[in-house]
Amino acid sequence: MLRAAEQIAKVIGEDAVTYDTDVLEHHGHSDWSTSNSPERAVAVVYPKSTEDVSAIARICHQRRVPMVPFGAGSSVEGNFSQPHSGICIDFSFMDKIIAFHPDDMDVVVQPGVNWMDLNKHIADSGLFAPMDPSPTATVGGMVSTNCSGTNAFRYGTMKDWVLNLTVVLADGTVIKTRRRPRKTSAGYNLTGLFVGAEGTLGMVTEATLKLAPIPQDTSVAVVSFPTIHAAAAAATTLIRSGIPLAALEIMDEQQMAILNKHGSPTVRKRHWAEQPTLFLKFSGTTAAVQSDAARTAALLAQTPGGGGHTIHVASSRQEQADLWAARKESLFTMTSTRPAGYEMWSTDVAVPISRLAEMIAWSQAECGQLGIFASVIGHVGDGNFHVAMIYDPRDAVQKEAVAGCVHRMMGKALEMEGTVSGEHAIGIGKKECLRDELGEETIGVMRALKHAVDPKGVMNPGKVFD
Repeated sequence: MLRAAEQIAKVIGEDAVTYDTDVLEHHGHSDWSTSNSPERAVAVVYPKSTEDVSAIARICHQRRVPMVPFGAGSSVEGNFSQPHSGICIDFSFMDKIIAFHPDDMDVVVQPGVNWMDLNKHIADSGLFAPMDPSPTATVGGMVSTNCSGTNAFRYGTMKDWVLNLTVVLADGTVIKTRRRPRKTSAGYNLTGLFVGAEGTLGMVTEATLKLAPIPQDTSVAVVSFPTIHAAAAAATTLIRSGIPLAALEIMDEQQMAILNKHGSPTVRKRHWAEQPTLFLKFSGTTAAVQSDAARTAALLAQTPGGGGHTIHVASSRQEQADLWAARKESLFTMTSTRPAGYEMWSTDVAVPISRLAEMIAWSQAECGQLGIFASVIGHVGDGNFHVAMIYDPRDAVQKEAVAGCVHRMMGKALEMEGTVSGEHAIGIGKKECLRDELGEETIGVMRALKHAVDPKGVMNPGKVFD
């Protein structure tokens, strides 16, 4: 592995390779996740082009050295962990917007482009990339985990916005999955194959993304409920109503209490009701936004236990931003409140909408029996929600109890015809659960695909399945 790193340094430059222990630790461990491995890469390399990545792959492939792609490090299932050590490939210097085609409503970018920076850069065109994951996320990681976020209810997930990819395969071969038109029926859907593959099939070095028009107007509203079941049931009612919400999010009473105590100054300008709360976003024309907000308020007022009297619609752009900040800062706020030495286990599931209220209430009840901090939060608009639990990993009994709770949650989601991962992918954290969900025959097909493009097993090994 070290010889591979030395050879890479000769090809792409000595300054593009580091062995610094702090850098290795940063690239091999996530403070937001329990899905970590104890091993670390022997080096981190920083390519600047597709050609650099191809050279790195050829060297590692020849020497059978594992390659672990790294984006922003914001994923939570150990997607960038290094259980077999190897070389970590950091794409932060591949952060260029290669081509912008406003008339075609698409953009070609390198994998290190941050989605928020991209949207700022193209804002004057009236277009934007509608994915809304972690503020730190970059396009390569978003593609590799098929990310979504708060806007998925309206706009779908990352797979819906990727037109084509340039990918470096394990042996250094460079392929482009398709051309640039919005539609094609030419051959296999290789773009879809690499979206969500977590870097196990190849490394994305360019992505062509579809763009959407920026809505003329937006608004945000919050409404609280007496119980988590009432909030989830109201969310189901809103989904079935046909009101074209841009986003529909949920945060439980534990999360709302954290906002009051530990939220940013912007968030703490408002005293939040410490009850399960729905966060709603509207977008469209000004008239449509006003109409949708009014219809939503009327519908919630009629919902059993709906607490419609607590609905609050933002009265200004600034208040919209302030209200939505509470939802967007939730993970960072929870992480910052952990006692020293404690870890956070964050996981997600998704179920059919008809089972959503039952699944959320069941999950909260299960977590409530652990005697630790546990919070429900998520994207209920598309049946996806997250549970975060803060625990002491030094307490073997507590750690085992949390792991057991997570496993039961996965099983309950599958019992309801759901999935064990709505948007976090599999990584090392959910491999066993994926087998429960898909079965050995389906995973066997995945293994065959993996072997076809990576016969030596050097692309992000140990992820998704063994």
